[in-house]
Amino acid sequence: MALAAIIAGGVIWSNATTTPKLALDLEGGTSIILEPQVSEGTDISKEQLDQAVAIIRQRVDSTGVSEAEITTQGDRNIVVNLPGNPDEETRNLVRSSAQLVFRRVALVGDPRSQEQIQKEQEKSGESGDSGDSSGSDDGLSDEERKRLEDLTGADSKGDGQGEEQAPSGGGDAVNAGGSTEKQADEAPEQTKTSESESKDAEKSGEGSGSSEGTKVTDSTPRPLFDPEKDSSEWQTEGIIKEYTELDCTNKKNRTGGEQQPSDKPVVSCSQDGQAKYILGPVELSGDHLADANAGYASGANGVQTNNPAVNLSFDATGREIFKQITSDITGKQQPYNQFAIELDGLVLSAPSSNAVITDGNAQITGDFSLDEAQTLANQLKNGSLPLSFQVQSEDQISPTLGSNYLKIGLLTGLVGLILVVVYSLLQYRVLGLVTVSSLVVAGVLTYLLLLLASWRYGYRLSLAGVAGIIIGIGMAADSFIVYFERVRDELRSGRNLLSAVEVGWDRAKRTIYASKAVNMLAAVILYILAVGSVRGFAFTLGLTVIIDVLIVFLFTHPMLQVLARTKFFGEGHPLSGMDPRLLGVKPAAYRGALNLSIDDQDKTPEAKRREKARMRKAGMTAEDTSGTTAAATAAAESEESTTTSTTDKAESGKSKAAKSKSAKTAASTGGMTIAERKAAARRAEEEDAAEDSAAQDGKEADK
Repeated sequence: MALAAIIAGGVIWSNATTTPKLALDLEGGTSIILEPQVSEGTDISKEQLDQAVAIIRQRVDSTGVSEAEITTQGDRNIVVNLPGNPDEETRNLVRSSAQLVFRRVALVGDPRSQEQIQKEQEKSGESGDSGDSSGSDDGLSDEERKRLEDLTGADSKGDGQGEEQAPSGGGDAVNAGGSTEKQADEAPEQTKTSESESKDAEKSGEGSGSSEGTKVTDSTPRPLFDPEKDSSEWQTEGIIKEYTELDCTNKKNRTGGEQQPSDKPVVSCSQDGQAKYILGPVELSGDHLADANAGYASGANGVQTNNPAVNLSFDATGREIFKQITSDITGKQQPYNQFAIELDGLVLSAPSSNAVITDGNAQITGDFSLDEAQTLANQLKNGSLPLSFQVQSEDQISPTLGSNYLKIGLLTGLVGLILVVVYSLLQYRVLGLVTVSSLVVAGVLTYLLLLLASWRYGYRLSLAGVAGIIIGIGMAADSFIVYFERVRDELRSGRNLLSAVEVGWDRAKRTIYASKAVNMLAAVILYILAVGSVRGFAFTLGLTVIIDVLIVFLFTHPMLQVLARTKFFGEGHPLSGMDPRLLGVKPAAYRGALNLSIDDQDKTPEAKRREKARMRKAGMTAEDTSGTTAAATAAAESEESTTTSTTDKAESGKSKAAKSKSAKTAASTGGMTIAERKAAARRAEEEDAAEDSAAQDGKEADK
């Protein structure tokens, strides 16, 4: 009832439904084909594709979408089929398929192009030089600012405006670029960063672009780029032109998937289009990011606050590299104290470093919600792929099997359930209703749990899942049969029904435990090793096994305990399923337990047949049986007369013994000849033998 109330509340006040969500094979969904972006003549290995499939599947699973199909097409493309109508966040996780890298920030500014800024200033009546940049704290010297003005053909007003609006991108960390009026300790994004490992700097730049230039090794000191000292590398005409012409407010410029050089400065947009960056070469690859998760930030005293945060963890080599990076950038003015986290050519976040991180643990805090922090954590954790992909096509697909197959599957399950019910009623009479009611309760509980899983965890029911439910319900009937047969065995041994229920339950539950443990182990192993719809089968199979155990322990056994106390079942009504005559109980055994006598003429044909079968197994013939029965009857009928006869014989024996004694006394006292004494002695011996024989006959009669 509580579970039904929870589902009802979800339907009324949330997005729960009264039917489970259906998987791709029954409802259809969205198909996304990803094409790898590599230079001409570059071969793609099977290992790279398999690794990409595994990471994309991990991304999809992290959003709670189940029953997704992710496969390779030929030897290049990856096909991602998502059931139903996935949300934009899930689609973006699939589309965002390039590598995750860390770069230093050289400049952050207004996301608009210089042309747009000038047009808007003209419309608003602002003069080109109304925004004096002398008060701007953008980290540039007067000489550098003048050089930028010469290269862009405008003052640095636009840059200053950009810094005032510069968030981290992606909506996960706001104001990553900081404000020209804010100091580093007031930066909207703060980092207590990380552990990292750099397999080698060449690996750090993998997948981000060409490998031109000097290769970087693990022993190469970091940072590789200093925007203050290496201004000539990023303040070039080509970089500045690209920066001023790039319009990050245009979604077409934020599709990602571009291959950027790993050893040169680049221009990039924030994921949400709120800022524009000039970034240095790749300092660290996302391959060295061991883990990322969302949580809450800790205060200066170590107490947890209510501010959402993203916790990062790097591997061993990355920890040393990140230590060197944070040692260099901490304490500098913005944007030189920032490092950008770039995925697929877009900046996810660009936090400022407020401390040197030496323990390999980082924490990004900022003006974002817990959901945004979780999204950023998922992007960081599942972001790095061995290849960069581009969306080749995205289409809606129809169900691969369709609703007709679902109806057929449900009809098949219904037919199987009806057969189980018919068998239970024929085999157990009214007791079979206990099986039927238990199956109904199990079915209702299974349906409610599927609704809860669909609502809270995004589970989708596939045809394989339906098969798992049908098989699980069939196995549930086995538990009831094992229990009932154990109780019947105890009845056949001569116990009354109440005792048979308790003893039979003690023995049956051990068998049920063992069988369900095997079923659950099979379901768990199948769920771990399988993917796609096979996991759906394993999930529903394991779910029904758990429900079966709960039902037989909390419903079936208590119900049978109650029924055993009723007159209908306790006295063994022929329709109860516990009738001793139908069970072939031996009369002597049942007489001793219940003080009942079952005559041959009262036995049913089935009971007689079973008794004859037992006699044949024991090596007894019908004549032996009838002779034994007749002897027992004769003995019972003559019990009283035998007792009387025995008493009379005993009295007669006493009299004869007395006479014999007197005869012996007389023979020994004299007055008789020797011949007479010998004859008297012989008569006494004969009388003694007769007395012994009579006593023996009396004992046999008593027996």
